[in-house]
Amino acid sequence: MRIGLYPGTFDPITLGHIDIIRRATVLVDRLVVGVAVNSDKAPLFSLDDRVEMIKSECRNLVSTVKVEIIVYPFETLLIDCARKVGASVIVRGLRAVADFEYEFQMVGMNRALDDTVETVFLMAETRHQAIASKLVKEIANLGGDVSKFVTPRVNSRLISRLS
Repeated sequence: MRIGLYPGTFDPITLGHIDIIRRATVLVDRLVVGVAVNSDKAPLFSLDDRVEMIKSECRNLVSTVKVEIIVYPFETLLIDCARKVGASVIVRGLRAVADFEYEFQMVGMNRALDDTVETVFLMAETRHQAIASKLVKEIANLGGDVSKFVTPRVNSRLISRLS
C-alpha cells in the first residue's frame, strides 16, 4: 500500500489545501493529512478545531476519490511523522517560486534524515495560487470577504472566531 503524508498547519484549511488533497489521492492508496503543532506560529484555531475542520472537509472528498484519507495531528519532526504513519512519500503544495526555495531546503534535510521517503510537489491550481492561510486570516480579521478562498463551513468558523 502506497501511503502519502500531506503535512501543514492548516490554520485554517483553504480551497488550495483541499485541491492538493484531492489531487494527491490519485498518487497514493492512503493519504494522511498531518496537522502540525507549530509553536513558532500562533494559530487562530486550536489543534482540535483544525483537525475537526479538515475531517469535515475531507468527508466530502472520500466518496468521490475512493481513497482512505486520515487526519493525523503531530508534534514531531516531519520525517518522524512520516515513519510513524508508514508514508513513503511526502506531498507538498507549491504556489510560487518562493515556496520552492524553502521546500527545497526541507527536502534536503528530510533526505539526510531518511532517504527512503520521497517528496512530491504539486503545483496549486491557478485559481488557488494566491491563497495562503495567513492571508485568509488577515483579510477575515479586517472584515474582508474570504468566501472565495475557503468553504462555507470554514468561512462561518472564521467569522465566528473573529467576532
